[in-house]
Amino acid sequence: MNLQHLKYAVEVAKASSITKAAENLYMGQPNLSRSIRELEESLGITLFKRSSKGIVPTADGEEFLAYARKILAQVDAVEALYQGEKRRGSSFSLSAPRAAYIAQAFASVVRRLPAGGEQEFCYKETNARRTVHNILNADYKLGILRYRTEYEHRFSEMMNDRGLACERILDFRRMLLLSREHPLAEAPVIRLSDLAAYTELSEADPYVPNLPVAEVRKAELTPGVSSHVFLYERSSRDLLLRTLPGAFAWASPLCTGQMRDSGLIMRAVEDDRVYMRDVLVYRREYHLTDRDHLFTEELIRAKRDAQSAQEGIR
Repeated sequence: MNLQHLKYAVEVAKASSITKAAENLYMGQPNLSRSIRELEESLGITLFKRSSKGIVPTADGEEFLAYARKILAQVDAVEALYQGEKRRGSSFSLSAPRAAYIAQAFASVVRRLPAGGEQEFCYKETNARRTVHNILNADYKLGILRYRTEYEHRFSEMMNDRGLACERILDFRRMLLLSREHPLAEAPVIRLSDLAAYTELSEADPYVPNLPVAEVRKAELTPGVSSHVFLYERSSRDLLLRTLPGAFAWASPLCTGQMRDSGLIMRAVEDDRVYMRDVLVYRREYHLTDRDHLFTEELIRAKRDAQSAQEGIR
């Protein structure tokens, strides 16, 4: 028995479902079932039983779970007591979507901090699913989730269920990202139908809570476009845009200087009506540090720069 087993048992009890608990823990159902069986075997008791309400604790299970919750709470308290101040002063961690204004804010935080002393920064560009996992299971303190505004209720429910606090950062209309040599780069107006002849660069693992990946992916793809490249490595996007003839991608606004330096341009698509939302997320029990507040200040500055640049894009 270990702390991870305790966390698994508590999550199963909370979800009343092995399947739902596995989804919440970002692990496979067979692995979770096996872990619960191993825990039961080591204890010599049965923790859960099936009922009309789903998976519920047995009498022995209820007693065990009471102890498990206390132990996990004590572990959290000890970590906060002995590690909180050290982390507060010396580390900063962020898991976020690929976005120029977010990267700019992160870089500004690093530049503004005094040199010297032991400091640690973690910046992970990834999708919404992995960001949630990083906050809940990988000790990242801050995350930024990006999703279509039409999925707001699904993400709100997911964040509430997982004990995440959230703050809205930016709402924006997605923009078309192209190389300066793209055939559409100088077109007076671009419409969705104009994209049919070109190759779309898309993330390979789109995520919306409680929706099948296949369904989300279909909704994410641009109508009428038949050629797609699914990216698993996010850093490949800009290189492919510059070197793959006819490639395009959808993105958040770039700041003016970043557009000039990247060799890429942004264009609005006249009849596209997809609006996106970026939200800052963190555990409810987590208290933002001075460094976290500094990042949010820089994020607001970078956001305003990006919004100003977007207003000038035709």
